[in-house]
Amino acid sequence: MKTLMFFLFLIPVSLLGQNVLTYEEFNSIVKENHPLAKSAELRALSGQYQLKYAKGNFDAKIFSDIDQKYFDEKKYYSLMNSGLSVPAWFGVEVKAGYEHNVGTNVSRQNITPAAGLWYAGISVPLGQGLLIDERRVELRKARLTQEISKQEQVLLMNDLLYEAGIAYWNWFEAYNDLQVYQEAVQLTQDRFNAVFNEAKSGNRPYIDTLEAGIQLQNRKLALQEAELKFKNTGLKLTVYLWAEGFIPLELQTGTVPPKRNDLSINEVAEAFLLSADTVSLSHPEIFRTNFKIDQLELDKRWKIEQFIPKVRINYNFLTEPFGGQMFPDYSINNYKWGLNFSMPISFAKERQAYNLAKVKLQTAELELETKRKLIETKALSAINKWQTTKSQVELYRRTVSDYLKLLEGERTMFQTGESSLFMVNSRELGYINAQIKLIELITKNHMAELETNYVFGVLGK
Repeated sequence: MKTLMFFLFLIPVSLLGQNVLTYEEFNSIVKENHPLAKSAELRALSGQYQLKYAKGNFDAKIFSDIDQKYFDEKKYYSLMNSGLSVPAWFGVEVKAGYEHNVGTNVSRQNITPAAGLWYAGISVPLGQGLLIDERRVELRKARLTQEISKQEQVLLMNDLLYEAGIAYWNWFEAYNDLQVYQEAVQLTQDRFNAVFNEAKSGNRPYIDTLEAGIQLQNRKLALQEAELKFKNTGLKLTVYLWAEGFIPLELQTGTVPPKRNDLSINEVAEAFLLSADTVSLSHPEIFRTNFKIDQLELDKRWKIEQFIPKVRINYNFLTEPFGGQMFPDYSINNYKWGLNFSMPISFAKERQAYNLAKVKLQTAELELETKRKLIETKALSAINKWQTTKSQVELYRRTVSDYLKLLEGERTMFQTGESSLFMVNSRELGYINAQIKLIELITKNHMAELETNYVFGVLGK
């Protein structure tokens, strides 16, 4: 809502003058309301839901199996088995329930007392699944997925703010170029008027008006191109301007970026200089890749587990309800137990699954090393750009000042008849080009600062 009020406020302000939209204000608007910023939040939320989903595999479950058969007015059998199963962490499953089987055709091993049987017991893996099982693997992977989603949220915001920042600084450059050409057209127009009046009075040849007119036409053409560039960069900027509720916004008339002299040129932050060689240790992309490698490690470990035979022992004690009591006459001699065993003969499927998991892991580890080197190289490159463009801006500000002094001196000489219109135009063109170059360097400096923050992965934090 703050964003919407901000832009509504621009309408009356623009009628009175210009309203400056700073980079910090623009950045705040993008962070608060851009749809991709909200999408980044949902990415992190999906990781939380995936973890809760995996935890659901350890929830207790109520079960009930009923199977009955009636034929020729006889009750052949009625089989009922209901209860509760609770999976434990170490592959153990605890189960309790009630079994009641009656009928003329119930097999002898399924016969229960008239009141049924209560049972309770456990199922324990002795082979595959003892150290790790699929439920534990999925839970650990889900925890890693949650961490991955957090890093992806940071990376999405990092990308968004970087692209938005480029659009902003292009808009800044276009606006300041426009200011230079507007001033140049006004000065050229004033000089043309003065030369024309002097030519009318006979103090200057009419051919000078032709040269002054050509310069004016060239400056107007350059101004039109600058106006087009400013409009188009402004349109690109609106892609990142949204109000609360995903309402797209437009730049109101009179909204402009700061002028070049109103911006400070920042030193490279010491934190960047100190961590340039180790940026990969704290970069969200490296964190995300490491978490993915951990997931692949779990997959590989689970594939190794498939080579272990499946051995599971089940034990249940039994008791018959009597007199309303559930366990009236518990005896260790009343029980049921079983053993399940299975193992592939060739392990062909298991071997290929393991080989595939190993290749995926090795590929991810190689990609990680490549990413580390690439990030560290980009970090050093961005810092170098930031430092170099800062020095260039400081140097070229003096150059622009010197061009202005040359222009002012040439104008004075022109007014006293000691210089020509050609020399004034030449000095003026040099001053215009110097200002445009300075604006370009200032823009490059701020883009280098933006790039440094982007490469270090801190824009989205």
